[in-house]
Amino acid sequence: MKNTTIKVLIISSMILCICCQSKTKNNHFQNQTTKVHELLNKMPNEEKIAQLQGAWLRDLLNGKTLSLDSCRKKIPHGIGHFAQFSSSTDLDPDELKKVIQDLQQYLINETPNGIPAIFHEEAISGFAAKGATTLPQQIGMGCTWNPDLLRKNTAMSAKLMRQVGATQALSPMLDICRNSHWGRIEESFGEEPYFIARMGLAFVKGLQGDDLTKGVAATTKHFAGYAGGTDDEKVFYEETLLPHEATIRLGNAQSAMAGYHAFKGIPCSANKELLVDILRTKLGFNGVAISDFWSVKQVFTKYKYAKDDKDAGVKSINAGLDVELPFGMSFPYLKEALEDGTVSQETLNTSVERVLLLKERLGLLDKNSVLEKGKKLDFDPPENRKRAYESACQSIVMLKNNGVLPISTKLKNIAVVGPNAAAVQSLLGDYTYQSLAAYWWKYPIDPNNPKLVTLLDGLKSNLDKEIHIAYERGCDWTKSMSDEIEKVDGALGDERSKNLEYLNIKDLPTPNTAKAIDIARESDIIIAAMGENLYLVGEGRDRKDIRLPGEQENFVKQLIETGKPVVLILFGGRPQIITAIEPGCAAILQAWFPGEEGGNALADILQGKVSPSGKLTLTYPRTNEQTSIWYSKGYDSSDTPMYPFGYGLSYSSFSYDNLSLPKNVDINDERIPISFEIENTGKYDAAEIVQLYVSPPPNIKELEPIELKGFVRTNIKKGKKRKITILVSPEQLAYYTNDNWVIEPGIYDFKIGASSIDIRLSGKIELSGNKKELRQRNVLFSKNSIE
Repeated sequence: MKNTTIKVLIISSMILCICCQSKTKNNHFQNQTTKVHELLNKMPNEEKIAQLQGAWLRDLLNGKTLSLDSCRKKIPHGIGHFAQFSSSTDLDPDELKKVIQDLQQYLINETPNGIPAIFHEEAISGFAAKGATTLPQQIGMGCTWNPDLLRKNTAMSAKLMRQVGATQALSPMLDICRNSHWGRIEESFGEEPYFIARMGLAFVKGLQGDDLTKGVAATTKHFAGYAGGTDDEKVFYEETLLPHEATIRLGNAQSAMAGYHAFKGIPCSANKELLVDILRTKLGFNGVAISDFWSVKQVFTKYKYAKDDKDAGVKSINAGLDVELPFGMSFPYLKEALEDGTVSQETLNTSVERVLLLKERLGLLDKNSVLEKGKKLDFDPPENRKRAYESACQSIVMLKNNGVLPISTKLKNIAVVGPNAAAVQSLLGDYTYQSLAAYWWKYPIDPNNPKLVTLLDGLKSNLDKEIHIAYERGCDWTKSMSDEIEKVDGALGDERSKNLEYLNIKDLPTPNTAKAIDIARESDIIIAAMGENLYLVGEGRDRKDIRLPGEQENFVKQLIETGKPVVLILFGGRPQIITAIEPGCAAILQAWFPGEEGGNALADILQGKVSPSGKLTLTYPRTNEQTSIWYSKGYDSSDTPMYPFGYGLSYSSFSYDNLSLPKNVDINDERIPISFEIENTGKYDAAEIVQLYVSPPPNIKELEPIELKGFVRTNIKKGKKRKITILVSPEQLAYYTNDNWVIEPGIYDFKIGASSIDIRLSGKIELSGNKKELRQRNVLFSKNSIE
C-alpha cells in the first residue's frame, strides 16, 4: 500500500510538472500571438502588403552607404524581406553591417509601425557574402556522409550571418537529383531520399540552433519535386517529400520555398493542394511559404495559369503562398484585389501574421534587439578555415588508385597540367558569393578575400621543396560556352545566356598544349586537373554532353600516351563521363568544388597525409544515355554504371565481421538492433563509411529492391576495431498506399556494405505479426552507436 501511494504521488507530480510546462509553453505562445495580433490590428493594408514582398538592398544604396532618400521613396510603408542582400553587393562585412543597421533603424523609426525586415541569403556553401568562408559545394558535403560536420558548418554560417544582422537562409536544397545533365545537381545531396533527409535535417538544426533568436531561419526547398518525382503519388510521398518532412517535422524549418515547376499541372506558387493540404495539413508546417525568385510572375508568363500579373498574385496568395521574391511584381496588386474582393482581408492577414510571427521568433520585434558594436568583423578566421579544410578533405572521393597514390617521396619531377590546376573557378560552386556576384552582378572574383587555395597553390606549399613542379594549363575548359550549355528557357533565359557569355574566361594566357605534353614527358608523374568550372554547371547551366568539356578528353588521352602515370583530378558539380580515359589513368580523384581550402586538402591527400574517405551519394554514369540511373532500382547487369552509389576508395583497408542480429522481431517492436565489427587492416589511420541496406521479401513489390536505411562514418586507427550498432525501426520499412503507411510482415534481408553493391555482411530477419497501417510515420531514421 505504501509503495502504491508513493507511485501515485510520483505520477501525480509528473502530471503536474507536465501540465505546468504545457501551460508555460501555451502562455508563451499566447503572449506571442497577442503581441503579433496587436501589431496586426494597427497596420494599414499598405504596410501589410509590404510585409509580403522582398526588395534588393543594392537599390537603396548610394555607393557603399544607405540612401535614406531612396528608402523614403521606394519603401515608405516598410518592407518584409531583402533578398540576396550580400551577394548582390560588393560590401565588406563591416560595410554590410553598417548598412543593415541603418536600414533597420529607418524601418523602425520612419515606417508606420516600425517593423524590421528579414535579410536572407544563400548558405549551401557557407554564408554567401564577400570575404566569408567558402565551403565545399553541397554535393561534395554530401559525400562526407557526415551530418555532424554539416551541422557544425551551418552553425558557423549562422554565426557569420547574425554578425551583420541576417536572419534567414534560402537553404538547404533538398531535391532528389538523379540526372547528371541537370545543372543544379551540384546544389543537392544526391539521389537517395533517406540520405538527403538525414543531411537536410542536420543542415537545418545547425542553422537554426536551439534558440532561434540567435540562429537563422532555414528554408526547405524546392517544395516539392523540382528535380522530379511528382508524377507518381507513391514516389512523391515516399521519396520526394521525405527530406522536407524531416526538416519540417523534426527540424521545425521556418520557411518553405515553392519551386519553379508545376505539381499536377498547377504551378507550385499557386498550388493550394501543395502549399496547404500537403505542406501545412499533412506535414504540420507552421512557418512562412515563400516564392522562388520570379516564380509568382511565372504563374502568368510561363504557365498561363493566370490571366495577368495581378491574377498571378491573387491565385498565389489564395493558394497559401505568403511572400513574393525577390521583389514585388504581382503582390503590389493585392490592394486592388482586396477592393474588388478577389482576395479577402482574412487571407491577407493570415500571411502577414505568419511573417510577423517568424520575425518575432527571430527576435526582430524585440525593440532592444540591436547588433553588437565592437571590433572589425573577420568573416574567415582561422577556425573557419580549419573547418573548410576538414570539409574539403572529407568531401573528396577517390575513384581509382592502382598504387600510384600516395605520391612517392622519391619523386623528383611532377607535371601539373589542366585548366583547373591554377584556376580559382575550380573551387567555387554555384551559390557561393563569388559565383553569384560574378554571374548576376559582374563583380570580379577576388582570390584573396577569402584566400582561395588552388591545387597548384596547395602542391607548392605542401610538397617537399626539392620536388620540382612544372605547370602548364595545356588546354582551356572549352572554346565556347554556347557549345556546352543547353539553351535556357523561361523569363530569364536571355539574361542568363548573356551572363554566360560574359563569364567566358578572359584574360588568361593561351594554353600551350605542346609545352604541357613536353613537361609531362619529363615528369615522374602527371597530375591532370580537369573538369568543369562555375560557368559550366549551376542554375541555367544544363549540359547534354557531360563528358569532359571542350578538348579536355583529347588532352588527357595525349597525357596518357606519354607513358607516365596520370592522376586525374575532376573538379565540377556533377559526375562526368570518363569512360574513354578511365582505363589509362593510374588514379582518379573526384574533387567537386572543394571551397577555399581545396588545394591544401588535395595536396595532403595526394601525399598521404590524409586518407581519402568520401563516398559517392549518386550513381556515376558510364555514358550520356545512361542517366537517369540510380541504385535503389537495382543496376542492370548489362548496363552497370561507372561507379555505384556509396562507392569510394581509401588508402587503408577494412574487414567487416561478427554480424549480430535477431532472427525474429515483432512488427510492433520499437527498434531492430544490428551490430557488427569493423577492423582497419591497412597501414593508415582512416575513416570508413558503413552503409546499411534493406531488401524486402520477394512478395512485397511495393518496396524497392534495395534501400539505404542507415549509415555510420567512423574513424579507425590502423590495426584497431570498432563495434557498430544500428537500430532500425520497423516504420522505416513502411510503404505508402491510399493515404496510409503500411508495414508488412515477412523476411527482410539486412545488408552491411562499403557501397550499394559491395555488401560485406548480410542476414535475414523475420518481421512477424499482422500487417500494420499508420496514418503517419513517427520514426524516419535509424539510431547509431559506436564502441
